[in-house]
Amino acid sequence: MRCIHINIRKATFILLTFLANNIRTADNQIPLSNEEFKKSNNTKETSLTKNNIMNCPLNMECKELSIQCLDCKLNENCTYGQEVTAECQIKSQVKCKGDTKFLKSHICRYCYQTENWEHECELKATCESVASPRDIYITNCTVKNNLLCLGHRTFNKKVKCNWTGGYKWLTALILSITLGGFGADRFYLGHWQEGIGKLFSFGGLGVWTIIDVVLISLHYLGPADGSLYL
Repeated sequence: MRCIHINIRKATFILLTFLANNIRTADNQIPLSNEEFKKSNNTKETSLTKNNIMNCPLNMECKELSIQCLDCKLNENCTYGQEVTAECQIKSQVKCKGDTKFLKSHICRYCYQTENWEHECELKATCESVASPRDIYITNCTVKNNLLCLGHRTFNKKVKCNWTGGYKWLTALILSITLGGFGADRFYLGHWQEGIGKLFSFGGLGVWTIIDVVLISLHYLGPADGSLYL
């Protein structure tokens, strides 16, 4: 009977300890209130603003500063494609030469409507550049710092796969013409299995060699990693 009472006491103690720990953990995970959430967001925004200000050069003409150093009022009711002006002023703590308030001209359009050379996109190296049709993926693009536009400066865009692993088209073609019968072109492009088959079959008795020369010359046969030629 004593053993039973002792076991019951131990079990009760373990259960109470487990419940107490869970209650403490739940208390530590109480979500922030709306005011606390706004304060945390304001802190993040302030840190981002400070980082942008650090990138603003000193003793430079105010009109020549990048957009991240300015506060500009854009008119969203402007006519698309027309050249308009926006009232801009430098951000606080930014030091520059000349007038701190000025007009800056720009084309009325949203940032995602800018031309390819007016924004930079994050390129991926996990797609097939030599696929037909070429692979398309969605990535983040950011407008260049010297350009004014409406909306978010970072946006999603569909981009064609366009990356290179360092393989040269001329090198592959020369290898295919001169040493293609031994599979040198296939080995160079990373097609090891086909290269071995081409080596032991003497280029498919010449037929495979001729086919590869044509395929490489037409850019139809590319690197095994899916990248583009240099």
